[in-house]
Amino acid sequence: MTETASRAVPIDREDERLSTSAGIRGAIQEALNRIRGGDVGSLPVVVGVAIIFAIFQILNSFFLSAANLVDLAADSVAVGTISIGIVLVLLVGQIDLSVGSMSGVASTILGVGMIVHGWPVWLALAVGLAAGLVTGAIYGGIYVLFSVPSFVITLAGLLALLGFQLKLLGTNGSINIPFDNFIVRFTQQMFVPRPMAYVLAAVVAVVYLVFVLARIRRRKVNDLSAPSLVGALIKFVALLVALEFICWYLNKDRGIPAPFVMFVVLVVGMNYLLTRTRWGRAVFAVGGSVEAARRAGIKVNRVYISVFVLCSVFAALGGLLAAGRLASASISSGTGDVNLDAIAAAVIGGTSLFGGRGSAQSALLGILVIEAIASGLNLLNLDSSIRFMITGGVLVLAVVVDSLSRRSRAAHGTA
Repeated sequence: MTETASRAVPIDREDERLSTSAGIRGAIQEALNRIRGGDVGSLPVVVGVAIIFAIFQILNSFFLSAANLVDLAADSVAVGTISIGIVLVLLVGQIDLSVGSMSGVASTILGVGMIVHGWPVWLALAVGLAAGLVTGAIYGGIYVLFSVPSFVITLAGLLALLGFQLKLLGTNGSINIPFDNFIVRFTQQMFVPRPMAYVLAAVVAVVYLVFVLARIRRRKVNDLSAPSLVGALIKFVALLVALEFICWYLNKDRGIPAPFVMFVVLVVGMNYLLTRTRWGRAVFAVGGSVEAARRAGIKVNRVYISVFVLCSVFAALGGLLAAGRLASASISSGTGDVNLDAIAAAVIGGTSLFGGRGSAQSALLGILVIEAIASGLNLLNLDSSIRFMITGGVLVLAVVVDSLSRRSRAAHGTA
């Protein structure tokens, strides 16, 4: 009999400090231990979303109506997409202050290209995304070659992109995009067909189960502790029921907006890249300790460049979606609170400002918080000044929670 086969206790449970009892009680105890150790994950923002939704529903019963939730989902797509890029730069301990301006340039390229120059929609979209790619490559190149702080680089980029946007518009303060254009129809009028929504929900739940079962198998093969099969099946059933209920409820109105589905797919895809690929592990390693990552053989400069490029591309994509949602491109595109909301969404969603900790789903959770606040206050007929103050308070609270969790992890590690 081999050593692996004869091992009574999994390798990662041999230390008595790591041992927990089996079953549901053990799982609860393990979760509590993680929280005490500062690993709170997305729990604070999930609780925050539930509280915000409950408060606004009490104040206005229309808030949780299917019609309002459909609008909330559709309105969250553009800035949420931009926020995915912000999550990436924060993970490596950097920042991009120009994402709003980059989105404005992309929307302007879309409008000017199609309406003024007569480009087909696919070409205008491609040029807008290419502008984001080039801009991100410039940021990354300047950072790795000259070690200029990303704060300064992207602040300069903000001004330069704003000037470029004004140059592109020229005397046209605003360009209207026809409602029969694909990008407008996609962002305003396309919804997932009702039967297909239920099928997609089932597919998502099944894919989740497949990944969980594969993870359990890998860990058992390597003689590591693994989640119980019963627990995995319970989570699968709960996820399936929740997704099917969401589909049923939103289908009472117009259904699930197609752009929101695209946004969720982007979040899931980026989360997979961050957690299941060598590049993703390199991103977290660089964010945790640049010097340690370099000594481990990671091409740190390549990681920085790739992150800046992806951030600008996501900003450009968000600008294109915003232009379609508004059916116009103007000097106000990408300005206002776009920049602040994108950054705030990433931080509120749980991505650390100190680098090395966060996930792509932070963009989804964070933008839901911001859009829920905006939607709820709008239903209460309160102006934007209140929204800014509340969002600012939530942002500070998120940073405080992050700081406390870091302190708790440090204390737990030294204990």
